[in-house]
Amino acid sequence: MHRRPRPWALALVAGLLLLAGCARQPARPALSPDDTIRAAQQKLTDRCLTRQGLTPPRPGRPAASPAQEQRVATALFGRPPAELTLTLANGVPVSAHTDGCLAAAQRTLYGDEKRWFRASTVVNNLKPEAAYRKSSLASVRARHRTELTDWRRLRAHALDASRRVLDTTDHR
Repeated sequence: MHRRPRPWALALVAGLLLLAGCARQPARPALSPDDTIRAAQQKLTDRCLTRQGLTPPRPGRPAASPAQEQRVATALFGRPPAELTLTLANGVPVSAHTDGCLAAAQRTLYGDEKRWFRASTVVNNLKPEAAYRKSSLASVRARHRTELTDWRRLRAHALDASRRVLDTTDHR
């Protein structure tokens, strides 16, 4: 005995298939590790500025006034004097603030702001140091093995923290 499918059963199956297809969200393109950290840092700094009643800066969007622009810059980068300083091999001092939204974001992502400042400043200046010392990049890297190890460890921490930050949604 051969039975014909009932119209309501076909409609039910079609509806379930349609819902199953709609339930899947399209996958976001994967961000590179650098872009993931940058996106999380921007999300954190934007939240910080917004909590202070300030509009986060965006390229092409002018500030409301020079005074407003100064308030945003101070909230983002901190107030002088800079609390962290490191002198590069060529004698140039590099400094950073430990207050401000950017510093808060870096503490959240990297965990240890002072170690991150030191490691990232040294690692980002390895090539200029090699040129200044007239030595090979390999020898400069060997001289800064500790900073390179710290940089890798702190960056891995930041990447994990960044993924968590980007996976959370604001409920405001």
